[in-house]
Amino acid sequence: MMSQGLVIMSYVIASILFILSLSGLSHPETARRGNYLGMAGMSIAILATLFSDAVDSYVVLIIALAIGGFIGTKAALKVEMTQMPELVALMHSLVGMAAVLVGYANFMDSSNSLVGIEHTIHEVEIYIGVFIGAVTFSGSVIAFGKLCGKIDGKPVLLPGRHWLNLSLFVATFWLAGVFLDGVATGGGTFALILMTLLALTFGVHMVMAIGGADMPVVVSMLNSYSGWAAAATGFMLNNDLLIVTGALVGSSGAILSYIMCKAMNRHFLSVIAGGFGSASGEAATVEGDVAPIENDETVQIINAANNIVIIPGYGMAVAQAQHTVNEITKLLRAKGKNVRFGIHPVAGRMPGHMNVLLAEAKVPYDIVFEMDEINPDFPQTDVTIVIGANDIVNPSALDDPNSPIAGMPVLECWKSTTTIVLKRSMATGYAGVGNPLFIHENTRMLFGDANESMQAVLKSLNA
Repeated sequence: MMSQGLVIMSYVIASILFILSLSGLSHPETARRGNYLGMAGMSIAILATLFSDAVDSYVVLIIALAIGGFIGTKAALKVEMTQMPELVALMHSLVGMAAVLVGYANFMDSSNSLVGIEHTIHEVEIYIGVFIGAVTFSGSVIAFGKLCGKIDGKPVLLPGRHWLNLSLFVATFWLAGVFLDGVATGGGTFALILMTLLALTFGVHMVMAIGGADMPVVVSMLNSYSGWAAAATGFMLNNDLLIVTGALVGSSGAILSYIMCKAMNRHFLSVIAGGFGSASGEAATVEGDVAPIENDETVQIINAANNIVIIPGYGMAVAQAQHTVNEITKLLRAKGKNVRFGIHPVAGRMPGHMNVLLAEAKVPYDIVFEMDEINPDFPQTDVTIVIGANDIVNPSALDDPNSPIAGMPVLECWKSTTTIVLKRSMATGYAGVGNPLFIHENTRMLFGDANESMQAVLKSLNA
């Protein structure tokens, strides 16, 4: 059994490691170290809690740790990189449900000896924790469904949806008073249950109203919510480490959401209120003929180019083409060609999805550029290769005010001399928007599986 002083010191060390972990995760070159620091911090936190005097039922705890560890390990080994966004959303839902269950357990705990204002504050902590947890749980479940395709990615916009959201908030505040009054007289259960149902409804409605193009923002937003849910759990359990960790996750998730909204020329509240897909008017139709291209002609264009930009998208992740793309990149750079990657802030299904894929394939960090860095260089680019991207290279975002993605900054690859787009078909992207890029005069469409197409290009380049 550890002394309370040793437990507190362990928590301080774990908190420092978590902060250093976040710092390391802020850059690809230090991300691996950041992960190791986070793992070390969590190990210390678990061991310190395990041997503290707060634990008196080791059998139940060890069984829970074994079950959770088995599920986590199996998921980590089984889940593909393309499934990481929905896995992250699912993990957020578990944090939310944990906050709800801890809240109800604290509410029903008859051994609570707090009295007066301290008891009232504790009940407020329970109420807030359950509310945040319920919103996080239901919202994350819907996000999981949208990301894995089980739920349509198009926004579901109910009539008077803003009034519905406002009504749910007002009802939640009113129920808070009813709950506190009930607790004072030994009740409050009905108000807490009703608030939980309203919070679950709000989480479902909030995420269902958000379109596919905004889902990366939703993932980071739910990440923030899960952090605040963990912090609320820390207050309920009087656990300083949970409070610090939750605050770190909550604030970093909120900052990331703000950065992404700024990069997309969106207001955070407008995303929550409806997101992309709610533009008024009728979007312009995409009419025209595409210009298909074969692998041999693709190789000729690449061989004749000096400045090449590669734009990866979710299609590259699905095809697992990142390793082949890296081999092509190494070969072209060895020939003296200037090859760079352009990354959109919301490429893929979650923040940093494409960066992770490229890092997995060991693409050098110094040739990977963000959208704002690479956009001015497209007029001087000989060929841009778009691999499975759609919405992030859609010109209608800039010139069609009625487009569901109107106003979103995109990678302006059509300004390069030639654009080669790799896609399986002419299907729309996750936002369900037609793309005029595909019929642009200097665009060539290379249809087929991205990895197979890139393998054929690599073979020809080597020959």
